[in-house]
Amino acid sequence: MVEVAGGTAAALVLAGGSGTRVGAARNKVFLPVAGRSVIAWSLDTLAGAPGIGPVVLVVRPEDRDLARTVIDRETAAGDVEIVDGGATRQDSELAGLRALADRIACGRVDVVLVHDGARPLVTRALVAEVLSVAREVGGAVPGMWRDDLAEVSDTGGLRVPARLVAVQTPQGFRAAPLLAAYERAAAEGFVGTDTASCVARYAPGTPVLRIAGEPRNVKITYAHDVQVTAGGLIRRGIA
Repeated sequence: MVEVAGGTAAALVLAGGSGTRVGAARNKVFLPVAGRSVIAWSLDTLAGAPGIGPVVLVVRPEDRDLARTVIDRETAAGDVEIVDGGATRQDSELAGLRALADRIACGRVDVVLVHDGARPLVTRALVAEVLSVAREVGGAVPGMWRDDLAEVSDTGGLRVPARLVAVQTPQGFRAAPLLAAYERAAAEGFVGTDTASCVARYAPGTPVLRIAGEPRNVKITYAHDVQVTAGGLIRRGIA
């Protein structure tokens, strides 16, 4: 664990999805890509990033044993904490944050990075940038500018906004306001689209900056994404 001034960052990795859209019979994060499970790549990147201490993997209860096997056999991530997730992404994030609550309360964990385990191409450079900005200003969200999207009205009309951003993960936030925001959201039954949406609603005093995302930091959603990801790992020379 690397200790840094003001506390240590924690990585919260979400792996509670399914393989429905990718056409698999199991959770897509356990599909093989370039010789290892999808989730193994993300765990190694985050666990080995400077400034990252605890790594918490949130899974479906039925995937717990498989997750432990992957961690032990396919990664060098070490002591990854496994937590059962909930019915929604929001519930799973809260479960992971609650696993860190004592460490957040005493200041041992001052920043939390929330990452989608289906993004195995994330780099340590992006992790470092998210962590640095989140610790400095309060929150950081990587994203890529998009010019191929439009808004659709209820009547089917199109409007092209001036600028849109496709957000990525990891999204990083100061830990105490993040946990408080999620507890408030749970109390009121709010379910956001991602971590930043919950922070914007329940911690409006927390500044959140967009930082440049990475074009190859794709999320595996459909079958062809597996091949795209494998190619990305090969081009980076790590598979």
